[in-house]
Amino acid sequence: MADALRERLAAARLYLCVGARPDLAEFLDRVLPNGVDVVQLREKGLEARDEIALCDVVKAAAERHGALFAVNDRADLARAVGADVLHLGQRDLPPGTAREIVGDEMLIGLSSHAPAETSAAAADGAVDYFCAGPTWATPTKPGRPAAGLDLVSYATSLDTRKPWFAIGGIDLANLDDVLARGARRVVVVRALTEAADPGAAARAFAGRLAHAQLGEA
Repeated sequence: MADALRERLAAARLYLCVGARPDLAEFLDRVLPNGVDVVQLREKGLEARDEIALCDVVKAAAERHGALFAVNDRADLARAVGADVLHLGQRDLPPGTAREIVGDEMLIGLSSHAPAETSAAAADGAVDYFCAGPTWATPTKPGRPAAGLDLVSYATSLDTRKPWFAIGGIDLANLDDVLARGARRVVVVRALTEAADPGAAARAFAGRLAHAQLGEA
């Protein structure tokens, strides 16, 4: 199972983080069939049972559309709901400790915000993928300064075979800047959650990411 998940991760290009919203299931049914490869529930501060209820909605949508389902921060909840992916921040459990909780079958991702963190994530055997950013300041991470496009360039320079995603304030207007620095996978939030037509926005992202990948083939 782990190998199959890693193959799907390697092919993934568009990663969505989404929180609770009244139309969560409907929203996911609009974006997931239009190119979203990974969907992460990011809703902090909930009681465990409330977060599990949201996880059930996101997991069901991911299964309907063949996307990977990720849980943010909580190794215990990721194991409880049978997530495909656990995503960790720098102040969460160390990846090796989280691996002891979730087992060998679940994928683990790690956020990085500076070159040293990025290179460490690329080298960590307990980490299956990493994110580099935030490329631009974003209200989803208040108080965290932008790492800038230079961190995207640094991640590219590592020439790692491990999948990695640029993250932070990325939208269709600045996507080309990220692609020009070598990123081929991106994490988005508001670019889809606040889009007038989320399905069309997802298709546009997926198409441009696929075109960039084909350009290297």
